[in-house]
Amino acid sequence: MSALRSGRNEGQRGKRTKYIFVTGGVVSSLGKGLSSASLGALLENRGLKITHLKLDPYINVDPGTMSPFQHGEVYVTDDGSETDLDLGHYERFSSAKMSRNNNATTGRIYQNVINKERHGEYLGKTVQVIPHITDEIKRFILNSAEGNDLVIVEVGGTVGDIESLPFLEAIRQMKYEVGSENAIYIHLTLVPYIATAHEVKTKPTQHSVMKLREIGIQPDILLCRTDRPLGKEIKDKIALFCSVEPGSVFTCADVSTIYELPLALHEEGLDDRVAELLNIWSRAPRLDKWERIVRSIKEPKSEVRVAIVGKYVDQTESYKSLNEALVHGGIANDCKVSLEYVDSSEVEKLGAENLLAHADAVLVPGGFGMRGTEGKIQAVRYVRERGIPFFGICLGLQMAAIEFSRNVLGLYGANSHEFDEATPHPVVSLMADQKQVVAKGGTMRLGAYDCALKPGTLAARLYGRSMISERHRHRYEVNNAYRARFEERGFVASGVNEQLGLVEILELSGHPWFLGCQYHPEFQSKPFSPHPLFAGFVRAAMEHRAAKGREDGETPRQPSPDLLLSGAPKAQA
Repeated sequence: MSALRSGRNEGQRGKRTKYIFVTGGVVSSLGKGLSSASLGALLENRGLKITHLKLDPYINVDPGTMSPFQHGEVYVTDDGSETDLDLGHYERFSSAKMSRNNNATTGRIYQNVINKERHGEYLGKTVQVIPHITDEIKRFILNSAEGNDLVIVEVGGTVGDIESLPFLEAIRQMKYEVGSENAIYIHLTLVPYIATAHEVKTKPTQHSVMKLREIGIQPDILLCRTDRPLGKEIKDKIALFCSVEPGSVFTCADVSTIYELPLALHEEGLDDRVAELLNIWSRAPRLDKWERIVRSIKEPKSEVRVAIVGKYVDQTESYKSLNEALVHGGIANDCKVSLEYVDSSEVEKLGAENLLAHADAVLVPGGFGMRGTEGKIQAVRYVRERGIPFFGICLGLQMAAIEFSRNVLGLYGANSHEFDEATPHPVVSLMADQKQVVAKGGTMRLGAYDCALKPGTLAARLYGRSMISERHRHRYEVNNAYRARFEERGFVASGVNEQLGLVEILELSGHPWFLGCQYHPEFQSKPFSPHPLFAGFVRAAMEHRAAKGREDGETPRQPSPDLLLSGAPKAQA
């Protein structure tokens, strides 16, 4: 008997935490994260206390140093952990609070084991994948159990990948550790439709389950990702060839908005089956609020176009939380927000007016590196001079500070030390506590910090309170040496971290809506509780669109298609 099991069971005779392990097969990007988040939402709505874990098979200790082109967004938690973007889905869909204890990578697990070996915890033993690595993974999972009725564990990657084998072996052992009545396996797989044959094909699912069973895991539930509903005959065939009960095969079809997925899975009966398999007694889920959210998204009263001027526009997963926060801002205003992605490098070539004249509002998001920064600065100048609503986040705030310094204060060559160490006017500079930092991973200003708001400002009105806490991810800051000159010309520091003396928010007086913040407000926005900055930004876009329509006597013109990278990412289950 495992030491983990015997030590945990001693004296425990009360209610046990249940575990749901979610794996994926055939191809990546099927939507394990959204499916896990949706299941968590359904079970939480039944009155259960849930939490989520994400196990990532890559060797990076965390995704903080990975390119957005490879990994997508890096999600930041209150405690300053840089995590997988799926943790953002978990927080948006439920009340569960994520932290560094909710995301583990192969790199982190191996680092923990190697540190223990160096400190002599395995003296006399040969350190091996089994049991030492798998025990460390199980320890990570079990540590999340306290105070929760259910732990939903998503294993990243695709079954068959060599990287994920230790995680799959660990969750295979977990069923024996906690008891078969306290753990189930859900496998998300692809059931493609072959147009030339005019039929869906179950063979990829059969092979994926076969691979899982070779490892020793028999799935209890199959979620079949498809673009159309699956009939009973197909489900029965899948059940037969995959040794799954017929009532445990569910369609996981494409939906028009990700917030429709909990409703779709409930309609399929997924949460009822999970409750049955785990012997959970609970009330039926209360999904009225989800229905209201979906209705608001599908049947808005108005529409605005928001241009996102960034450098990662070819990979919209890089802005996942940002995209969703803008949708939430639309929900708050009963408005559809059409997102149009504009490559800041193209702004440098073609000019801001050619690419942004159609926009009702412009947002410049965060980012790293010099490429495309001059295009962002051009975009900021364009909207500042024309009274178009502007929202700058992290690097977007810094671009606004540089633009204002050059074109209003007349500081020739003003720049950030990040891009020009020899600039005569470093209006953005490296934070003092970052100057001696050499290591790149996990060393930025990360996590939640307090910010005091200046009374009577736009920020104070939007938040409705004097003190806020927001999540950060940056090394550079607005240089306080230029703060007085900013404020003399109406660029007001309306939010400040008083403990460190850092500028957190700058807003422009006399402009309809011009605000930049050093933190990332998108990480705390939810569909049921839209972030006030995004709600205010969308409202300003609506007002600008209405005013522009009155002036022109018509709706704003569409941009030339060859000048714009557009199209919001399609929602996936």
